[in-house]
Amino acid sequence: MTRSAQGPGPDVASGIARLEGYLLAQSRMSEARREAEDFADRMPWLTTAQREDVVSHYVQDRVALTRRVLTALVARAGELRQEYTERYEDLRRRLLCGSFAALLCSAALCAGAALYAR
Repeated sequence: MTRSAQGPGPDVASGIARLEGYLLAQSRMSEARREAEDFADRMPWLTTAQREDVVSHYVQDRVALTRRVLTALVARAGELRQEYTERYEDLRRRLLCGSFAALLCSAALCAGAALYAR
């Protein structure tokens, strides 16, 4: 099978993920800037320098908040991944033990039936 039939390689997938992250960050920055401009528009008494300062601080605060939220989400996703991995391993182990017990029970019943038939 050729690489194109298998899908993108890890380098391509990583590059696409980085590009998506960059575009998302730019979108959030634009959104924060629009909100900051709207916020500053409600204060017509500000001088141009004060308005720019308010907009700048608003954007910085918004970006910091977004970063904290994303960091918390990534941490929680890691915790959930670990938790579900542990659950999966436990269920897999229990299923394997149950299957092995059922196999042993079936083998014992077959052996008993063979002895009884004699």
